[in-house]
Amino acid sequence: MDILRQFSIILALAFVGEILHALLPLPIPASIYGILLLFVMLRFKVLHVVQIRETVTFLIETMPIMFVPAAAGLLNAWGIIKPKLIPYLIIIVVGMVVVMVVSGLTTQFIINHQKKKSM
Repeated sequence: MDILRQFSIILALAFVGEILHALLPLPIPASIYGILLLFVMLRFKVLHVVQIRETVTFLIETMPIMFVPAAAGLLNAWGIIKPKLIPYLIIIVVGMVVVMVVSGLTTQFIINHQKKKSM
């Protein structure tokens, strides 16, 4: 029963995200609104991690399975993808490197900032 309550909380936040997406004229997906609401509620202690931990753990563990249909869809679109494979691979590699560099620099900045703050 606890898992049902936890899942209901997550679904309610996703539903509020859908409502915000319908009401606000911004090009932001509804799922992002839901995630931001979850973050804000966790950050300001309206919702505690303990209240959703089991369901979130389950959803994270099953997330790789959710990519199987997308991969199958890519296989169906192979005829469209094949002529542009090299540009796609270049975009993927460059994007991955940029994300890794920015993440690393941001992490180093935060760690150095916290070290200076604690001195």
